[in-house]
Amino acid sequence: MDISGKRILIVKQSSLGDVVHALPLVHALKRCHPDCHIGWIVQKGFAPLLEPDRCVDDIIPISIPSTSDPQAKKGIYGEAARATFRTLKELRRKFRAAPYDIVLDLHASLRSGFLGLTNPGGVRIGFADAKEFNTFFQHHRLVTRADEPHAVDKNLVFARFLNCLPEPEDFRIEINQGARGSVEKFLRESGIRTDRQIIYANPSARWTTKFWTVPAWAEFADLVAEQTSAAVIFAGSPEDRPYIDQIMALTRSVPVVAAGKLSLAESVALLSLSDVYVGVDSGPMHIAAFTGTPVVALFGPTEPEKVGPYGSGHLVVRREDLTCLGCRKRTCDNRECLQSLSAWTVFDALLELLGRTAEQKTVRRIP
Repeated sequence: MDISGKRILIVKQSSLGDVVHALPLVHALKRCHPDCHIGWIVQKGFAPLLEPDRCVDDIIPISIPSTSDPQAKKGIYGEAARATFRTLKELRRKFRAAPYDIVLDLHASLRSGFLGLTNPGGVRIGFADAKEFNTFFQHHRLVTRADEPHAVDKNLVFARFLNCLPEPEDFRIEINQGARGSVEKFLRESGIRTDRQIIYANPSARWTTKFWTVPAWAEFADLVAEQTSAAVIFAGSPEDRPYIDQIMALTRSVPVVAAGKLSLAESVALLSLSDVYVGVDSGPMHIAAFTGTPVVALFGPTEPEKVGPYGSGHLVVRREDLTCLGCRKRTCDNRECLQSLSAWTVFDALLELLGRTAEQKTVRRIP
């Protein structure tokens, strides 16, 4: 299929990590065909991730509350339904005025199928194994390869179908330079010297089953402070702050807390400036990998083969002896997979990556 000069619509609303997984596809398409126009339907909260990206010509933000969030409030289904109908009406009006030639449905759900259908005409392409009757919306249904289970590779089946093979340069995230300047100021004001290595610590995720333990995080932060010269920065959203405060209450050291203080664009910039990411399976982990920051990833209920940090140079820490790994449970009475991981195990993995980065980064990136 020739896409030169075509208008291509990406449907991938969320979550943060899933949006990151779709970036190589967009970069590959734009590199192969610079004259194509790429639009992207995305949840409003994740739009800042795409704003500095020159490959995305039109960011189409939508606001539909998630019904899959374990902490979703009562009445969320009704609220989501009303927001969905309102959004479909708005998109229909927008696309009637400027329709797209091709719709790539990466989200593969019933809702994303309806979102793609708001574009009049055009060719709709999706996954052959999509859930929630999504395949009924598609003109072409693409089969993924069993030997490439990672979400990034699954998305790249669209690139191959459109005769555009990915290149190493496509696996990246663009950094908002204004946000980078703000982060550099934040680091200076936090007393982090320009010669110190930075550990971006991310203890939170949407699933509580992905959490490590508060005492383990506190012990880990103290080990870093006592045995290295690196600075630990606990990052996250404002909602993560109470959990991080529990960790801080147990530490002997004084890590920097950035949770609730940085925007998404600033968090991306901080991840790009960090020497190692240490944390659970969540959006910031995927961002770190795509900014080139090595990752120590703590895994339990999810499978790193499918959703782990993409690329080489990362370390996954998990209990390989457990038979319940990758259970994908969002609630669990046991949670042995992560609760039994020791702070020393994670710290040893960090030391390995710090040794690598020390060899590679001889000059700090903060003026």
